[in-house]
Amino acid sequence: MINNQCIQAKQKLLSPLKLGEIILNNRVVMAPMTRNRANSDGTPTQSMVQHYADRASAGLIVAEGTWPSHSGQAYSRQPGIETKAHCQAWRHVTDAVHAKGGKIVLQIMHSGRIGSKHIKGEAVNSVAPSAIQAAGQVYTDSAGMQDFDMPLALSSVQIAKVIAEHRQAAINAIEAGFDGVELHCTSGYLPMQFLCSGTNQRTDKYGGSSDKRASFAYECLLSMSDAIGAGRVGLRINPGNSFNDCSDDDPAQSHISLLKQVKSLNLAYLHVMKSPLTDIDAFALAREHFNGPLILNDGFEPSSAAQAVQDEQGQAVSFARHFIANPDLVYRINDDLPLSKFDRKSLYTAGDAGYNDYQSHQIITTS
Repeated sequence: MINNQCIQAKQKLLSPLKLGEIILNNRVVMAPMTRNRANSDGTPTQSMVQHYADRASAGLIVAEGTWPSHSGQAYSRQPGIETKAHCQAWRHVTDAVHAKGGKIVLQIMHSGRIGSKHIKGEAVNSVAPSAIQAAGQVYTDSAGMQDFDMPLALSSVQIAKVIAEHRQAAINAIEAGFDGVELHCTSGYLPMQFLCSGTNQRTDKYGGSSDKRASFAYECLLSMSDAIGAGRVGLRINPGNSFNDCSDDDPAQSHISLLKQVKSLNLAYLHVMKSPLTDIDAFALAREHFNGPLILNDGFEPSSAAQAVQDEQGQAVSFARHFIANPDLVYRINDDLPLSKFDRKSLYTAGDAGYNDYQSHQIITTS
């Protein structure tokens, strides 16, 4: 009986799913991962084409956090979706994924105060809801480790401009061949900086109560949905996440406020990470306050992912680390094959080592 239950659970994990307007071949999602393999100007490379094409058997690929405007760049060799060159290069990625029958969306990530002039250039300012410098440092190719910039507090006019940049990024992503976009609202980047009380000390309509602090992310999602259709827009959250010096007095309530606002948009999906705080069940919070499909993330193995989908905790599960070292992860799950381990030291280094040199199980067993 137990074996039959496991088989049924795996079959459901590998069954098709519709997320808004996006139809997936299975419910195994590749999570977005910063890998720093773009050119210095943010243009995707041929290595990235191979990397994503090799993983096209995923039901959905969520491509790495990508800046909508130069001010929103966080890291050296992080891709952008701002220029014509960016779009043309991303088109090679999306064409390669689609040629193998896969689906791919782009995660839109404005870093806000997380960044450095040694990455973006002296003329480009980091911005934030409030002029509060983040504790910590960031690696730069030109000057090694550097403190995060002191950000400029956005004016109401500038906020409208940043929201418009998110709208244009969504349009650019569709023109580049993506099946949709995902707003990155975690890890201490700009939407989360607005959402959290520790980084947002505004007194206008974007600050104060949790409802007001949630309005920036909501308006970004609204503008993106208006541009390309809500059925092609997703949202990623992680209640309680403190990465990049982000703090909140009541992260559960802040995220409830956000989800209540976005409910009317009928987004394609909500991508929710397990909370690092023991008193927050992020998955239960998402099920209660979001009215669409859920993609669950963080720490899943194939067996636990299959059980979570079978138990209807969520409709799909995303994997990050397992997709790094196992480009054929879906094949391995289907055939109950062992999983390779990734090399942490090569996560963010330039070149193909630790990026495109992980082999499929078929190659390993026949070589």
